[in-house]
Amino acid sequence: MDIFLIVIFSAAALAVLCGAVYIVFFTRRRSGIGKRVLVTAAALISEVLLAFGIYVNIYYKADDTARAYLEDRGSVHVVKNDRGWLFDGAGEKDLLIFYHGGKVEAEAYAPLMSLIAERGCDCFLTDMPMRLPIFDISAAGKMIGQGGYERFFLGGHSLGGVAASKYAAANADKLSGLILLAAYPADSLPDTLPCLSVYGSEDRVLNMEEYRAAEANFPTDTETVVIDGGNHGQFGSYGAQSGDGEPKISPEAQWEQTAEAVSALLSHQ
Repeated sequence: MDIFLIVIFSAAALAVLCGAVYIVFFTRRRSGIGKRVLVTAAALISEVLLAFGIYVNIYYKADDTARAYLEDRGSVHVVKNDRGWLFDGAGEKDLLIFYHGGKVEAEAYAPLMSLIAERGCDCFLTDMPMRLPIFDISAAGKMIGQGGYERFFLGGHSLGGVAASKYAAANADKLSGLILLAAYPADSLPDTLPCLSVYGSEDRVLNMEEYRAAEANFPTDTETVVIDGGNHGQFGSYGAQSGDGEPKISPEAQWEQTAEAVSALLSHQ
């Protein structure tokens, strides 16, 4: 899949450049200046397409620990479809739809989803286009109302949390709660929407200045949980993230504390 994307973007870039060259050398409708402008513009577009193709294919991969959670474990049954993975636990009433972090394989969040499902809330882990949640902010809308659930919650990590907050701001009436992991809302959220904000004390990726500046966008009664010793990357399982702080607790401990915080929010709704 990764090589395929690079080939697609490279082919698109080459096609743009070849098209411009053809127009310049095989038509006589443009002046010399116009031709040079056309070739320059085509070359720039080609470079942008190729650079974007490379950019989206440099990402954090789920490790073996995460992939082990894509199999059935205890009471949690895992089902894969073309949109992502359903972690079907003992609960029947609630569904958490989760947006993974930007440039992180969705599978990396399987351990956290499994632990939340184990506690009574089924989870659907979305697999976003090119691993960038901003390309499918409305993914939750495809799940809400399906599967016979009574309540739908939306959550996300990092860039996935920002994308989730944008959907929630426009569709609060469809949700029973929002869960942001190491993220802050891009738009103002209504006070009627229950919200949970969780981040680690050792997180050096989350910009705390921007987080504080965005506090006005949180609902008034937002529950904030700071995981002592947790960092940015350990909400998933994809290894050390560039620029992140050194964790003082294990990934398992961070997943457990996060799952407990999520379960507490659900139980109070």
